[in-house]
Amino acid sequence: MTATTDRGAWGSRLGFILAAAGSAVGLGNIWGFPTQVGRGGGAVFVLVYLVCVALICLPIMIAEIAIGRRAQKDPVSAFAVIKPGSPWWAVGALGVMAGVGILSFYAVIAGWTIAYIWFTGSGVVHGSQEAIGAFFTDFTANGPATVLLTLLVLAMTAAAIIGGVRDGIERVTKALMPMLILLLIVLALRAVTLPGAAAGLDYYLRPDFSRLFDVSVLNAALGQAFFSLSLGMGAMITYGSYLPKRVGIAAAAMWVVFLDTSIALLAGFIIFPSGFSIEGFDPGASGPGLIFAVLPRLFATLPGGHLFGAAFFIMLFMAALTSTVSLLEVPVAYLIDSHRWTRRRAVITVAAVTFVLSIPSALGNGAIAFFGQLPVVGMDFLSLMATVWNNFALPVGGLFIALFVGWVWRIDGALAELLAEQAWFPGARVWGFLIRYVCPVAIFLIIVFTIQGLF
Repeated sequence: MTATTDRGAWGSRLGFILAAAGSAVGLGNIWGFPTQVGRGGGAVFVLVYLVCVALICLPIMIAEIAIGRRAQKDPVSAFAVIKPGSPWWAVGALGVMAGVGILSFYAVIAGWTIAYIWFTGSGVVHGSQEAIGAFFTDFTANGPATVLLTLLVLAMTAAAIIGGVRDGIERVTKALMPMLILLLIVLALRAVTLPGAAAGLDYYLRPDFSRLFDVSVLNAALGQAFFSLSLGMGAMITYGSYLPKRVGIAAAAMWVVFLDTSIALLAGFIIFPSGFSIEGFDPGASGPGLIFAVLPRLFATLPGGHLFGAAFFIMLFMAALTSTVSLLEVPVAYLIDSHRWTRRRAVITVAAVTFVLSIPSALGNGAIAFFGQLPVVGMDFLSLMATVWNNFALPVGGLFIALFVGWVWRIDGALAELLAEQAWFPGARVWGFLIRYVCPVAIFLIIVFTIQGLF
């Protein structure tokens, strides 16, 4: 294998911020956050969530970006560069595997959003709540259609990054992120004018402080905040490795967190006013049911609802695509840095392997008959993959990243990178305390509560 110069670098600070925010922004913001708000009692969940973002997620993101920029390598090589001859490279390897594993089912769901742009825009989805739910069940049971849609998503993702960091990822996210934010604002303004929207806004904005110290709310908020920002899977290490020294890490990370959190909050201003305008709306409805059954029912009853629905699913797909780009880039960066592959070869190979791995998730419950009984009783293949990678691999990765930066690389070593070229970083010592003590304990609790929730 010959050396390659396909690694690349960001063309601007804004390019990095939009790309990193695009990595964080995804389906979890648009349906995961509103679903957790509904289950967590509304506004009180939002308050706890914001505290978790500030005290746990932001420090972890800063740490990941610092590791990447210090080493200027993929997640596996980055740990080996900072701590050579140690087994810490395995943390990066977990991130690379998580990128492929998550993408294998995430692309399936992104494919659903493409289909629903047509379904809602053309008025195919209509009727009672039960009829719309049955339509979604029948659609996802159509194996060939979902497989083809998954292939389309992966092909679009590969096309976005095959041009490199500056001409591929940066260009795509610079185009998609402003459109996504604009669509969110337009849809939110429309949602708050619907009949019954006031009740939804009251639920979303007025906290029930009796649940403030509810352990389940705290755990859900902590988990949602962590997963929303795509931490622990090597994406921010990879994106940080393309970041020039002249860009201050702390300020850039704050902008990324601000954009991601703002988009999640905006999604709530769409979901809850829209949902409460429907009789019998359950604010704690599950993610797929909320997005693919409840909202299409609303769109079908609104004047001009077909256009409103199509715009919503266009927005959802754009959010998904900015995330699939970062998920694919993690293993691609590994093959370029560690094995000196060309970018084209790495992108095509990883996309092809991911597509093969995605087929059981795309086939849905039909995969049980073809591949045999799944290890988790009552769980389809897609749900199993989400549990393994989202619920376990990401927090385990985040835990070890906090331990590595706080106790192995150590705070002074990390701060040397964070303060390079007189970068702005207020509260550096506070960050050190959070990354050393608060973050590891909080993430460990996520893992413990997640395990308890399975039994």
